[in-house]
Amino acid sequence: MKKVSKPFLLSSKRFFDKRGYFQELYQKKNFNTSSIFTAIAYSKKNVIRGMHFQLKNKQTKIITVLSGKILDVSINLRKRSKDFGKVYYFLMTEGQSVYIPNYFGHGYECISNNATILYHLDNYRNVKNESGLTYDDKNLKIKWKTNKPILSKRDKSHMSFFQFKSKYGSL
Repeated sequence: MKKVSKPFLLSSKRFFDKRGYFQELYQKKNFNTSSIFTAIAYSKKNVIRGMHFQLKNKQTKIITVLSGKILDVSINLRKRSKDFGKVYYFLMTEGQSVYIPNYFGHGYECISNNATILYHLDNYRNVKNESGLTYDDKNLKIKWKTNKPILSKRDKSHMSFFQFKSKYGSL
């Protein structure tokens, strides 16, 4: 696989029969990274989770929608990149996956009644290094679907993009 410079939707075929379908989500041979940590999240409509990243032990992510519909959002946090600060959007439904390089902040909004999301990560979660950007940062101008998001206490307290650049510069 060539070097990845931005998030992209993954393509995986579904094999249907009278029972339903079978779908392969991850094959190590297709990636420059190995999944060592898997997590699942269930969200209700209008929940926004993000914009999360790890300051150290950064995580490359493969995000898969198991049920529901989400607006997946990532932001390039690598200053050396020509796309530093660029926001990427993916409207995703059941069975779709997105690959997100480890120097991106990531979040999503549940836009269906509920959604279940599977995370494959190449590094373990480290609470001391968890951080994030505020979902409604005026400089990033992220175009969320809801005007009344449901947020965790932690997500409400994230820093602005300006604060991130001043404090850390880059991932």
